[in-house]
Amino acid sequence: MPMGHTATQQAGSGGLTATEHRLANGLRVVLSEDHLTPVAAVCLWYDVGSRHEVKGRTGLAHLFEHLMFQGSKQVPGNGHFELVQGAGGSLNGTTSFERTNYFETMPTHQVELALWLEADRMGSLLSALDEESMENQRDVVKNERRQRYDNVPYGTAFERLTAMVYPEGHPYHHTPIGSMADLDAASLEDARQFFRTYYAPNNAVLAVVGDIDPEQTLAWVEKYFGSIPAHDGKPTPRDGALPDTIGAQLREEVREEVPARALMAAYRLPHDGTREADAADLALTVLGGGESSRLHNRLVRRDRTAVAAGFGLLRLAGAPSLGWLDVKTSGGVEVPAIEAAVDEELARFAAEGPSPEEMERAQAQLEREWLDRLATVGGRADELCRYAVLFGDPQLALSAVGRVLDITADEVRAVAAARLRPDNRAVLVYEPIEAADNGESDEGAQPTQPTDVVRAAPAAPAADAANAATEDNDEGAGR
Repeated sequence: MPMGHTATQQAGSGGLTATEHRLANGLRVVLSEDHLTPVAAVCLWYDVGSRHEVKGRTGLAHLFEHLMFQGSKQVPGNGHFELVQGAGGSLNGTTSFERTNYFETMPTHQVELALWLEADRMGSLLSALDEESMENQRDVVKNERRQRYDNVPYGTAFERLTAMVYPEGHPYHHTPIGSMADLDAASLEDARQFFRTYYAPNNAVLAVVGDIDPEQTLAWVEKYFGSIPAHDGKPTPRDGALPDTIGAQLREEVREEVPARALMAAYRLPHDGTREADAADLALTVLGGGESSRLHNRLVRRDRTAVAAGFGLLRLAGAPSLGWLDVKTSGGVEVPAIEAAVDEELARFAAEGPSPEEMERAQAQLEREWLDRLATVGGRADELCRYAVLFGDPQLALSAVGRVLDITADEVRAVAAARLRPDNRAVLVYEPIEAADNGESDEGAQPTQPTDVVRAAPAAPAADAANAATEDNDEGAGR
């Protein structure tokens, strides 16, 4: 029988609690009871992402995520979607550098169905995996790459910057989408071996959050997952450690058909799960997190040299996190003018740090974003899984707000001074083909920015980076 313990209420958790359990086969189970609404979320994280891939097989983790929706022993074809949606639920899956997750939000009385579906594909996917499903989803993923990366303005920016910040051979050098050549090279046997290696109960965390009876839910988990055998053949992930700073400014210019010049940059920042990462998050929020931020006030409001300017943090646990700067120019403004203004603001911030008002605003902004996540059953289930997989303790999800509020202005200034420097960044400059090749000035022009590239929302760069680093199953969800 599963063993577990009940968590004590965490400071800053808003009264939320979670219980932890482990089945005999190694599956970790986290339950969080909340009867506010008659729904519950089932979230399953596998400890595998693009960082576990080997050279020549990039994109395999994301491709396999799609294959998980192609049928299992008891649920052929598109049955997983049909059963969940037919029961009034929603579902999807995503792949990132560090994990692959699958999730359903269901009416309370349909939680057992979601658990059975997840257990069926964890335990029996190989019996349904064949060449036809492999070719079908290979084409879907390749088309996703075309639509989200290769054929949209600025689409490959994150991929290019990632490759510069994390050098050749580093497990984070490539993004989860993978390359076309590697997607073509992946074989059915590659996919089968990938499943045998990583899709085991002892490499997963299951969270069930919402209007549940914990005792009954745990009994269902034992019933459906308990007989799935563990697997101990998972290789140790390659070391993602790097020096704190790059050591020199790396630079690339891209001439493409884009609507406006752009300055993008990526900085190496502290690993997620540390005080320094929380301090970096606050620094980037003050500098570029919304319309009250320093860069927006300087470039968009005061100088009017940019139509959008933002700075955000992509948190990573197994490698240095990524600070993502994204500025789209206004009219005929040249990138060097933008870059000089950015450097001036970063240097001033490194010397002076945030004001008390800026600290209060940034902490309130991050607190609101975090509480928004915990307010939904799906968001809470995802965070409980995240902290269990990446940091070994799901209870940390319930105290994260308190840790951000505990950071001081001196810590924020210190991390900015140490990391937001010209010798610790990769820079990407976009020049529109028309302006570069024809010598025509676009002064006075006000290009319309695509909504999937530049958003009015405060954290556009962080959102873009997170989207690029997390591949979902959009195509499957719409079938």
